[in-house]
Amino acid sequence: MPIYFDLTSQELPLTTGSIGNRWNQESVKRQNGFPHYHWLQTEHGAGEVVIEEKHLHLTKGSGLLIAPYIPHSYHANEVIWKTSFVTFSGKLEADIHKIVGNDRYIPVAGNTAFSSQGWIDHIISLHETGQINPVQLSIDCYAFLMNVNCSRDYLEQLDHPLYLRYVAPVIKEIETKYNEDITIQNLANTVYVSPQYLSRLFKRFLGCGTYTYLTNYRMSKAKELLANRQDLAISRISFLVGYHDTSHFIAMFKNTTGFTPLEFRQLHH
Repeated sequence: MPIYFDLTSQELPLTTGSIGNRWNQESVKRQNGFPHYHWLQTEHGAGEVVIEEKHLHLTKGSGLLIAPYIPHSYHANEVIWKTSFVTFSGKLEADIHKIVGNDRYIPVAGNTAFSSQGWIDHIISLHETGQINPVQLSIDCYAFLMNVNCSRDYLEQLDHPLYLRYVAPVIKEIETKYNEDITIQNLANTVYVSPQYLSRLFKRFLGCGTYTYLTNYRMSKAKELLANRQDLAISRISFLVGYHDTSHFIAMFKNTTGFTPLEFRQLHH
């Protein structure tokens, strides 16, 4: 049950303050929280975290990221509770909320594509064998936090009935009909809600309104055509991604990417 502190002496944008695995977890109560972002997850058995009067059960593979100075406690729910953990520090520590959001804690289930357990085991193995690369460690810490954030968002989307009922079908509609002259009203009609309500749902789950999502999707397809199909005229690409007015397409593309379609094409050839 090792625990290691300060894996590198270099000042880095992000790094681990402490990290450990196979830890025989005892009960902990922190009335003033912990001074750093703190990730805790279950390796074996099960435990319970009490935070802001909520009781969160950590079964095998599930974990929790807790923001600094958030009061919490945790204890075992079974005879043996083994945990892994990592805390984050570094010169950009005060900006971690820009990566993971402003939630005071983020629970993550154990069935996501990213293996936080594998990440912790890998970092510890590198340290124990003297193979830690400080720069790569900083990059890996950023990747860990990004994956925690994406896992949280992904699970919320998949599980939430509003996402499943309204947002997911509209995304599919956009992906199949982006090249047609569709409007936000058309999209809202497919799920029998108002355009305003649909846009609120898109902002809630995806961080942008329906119109912005549609525009970004069309621009993404336009980029692919500009980079891969030099034989296609700008006017033709405009039509293929749903814009029948080429001037409007050029203006939207420049507003979205900072380049005109021709400039973007030249940049990639």
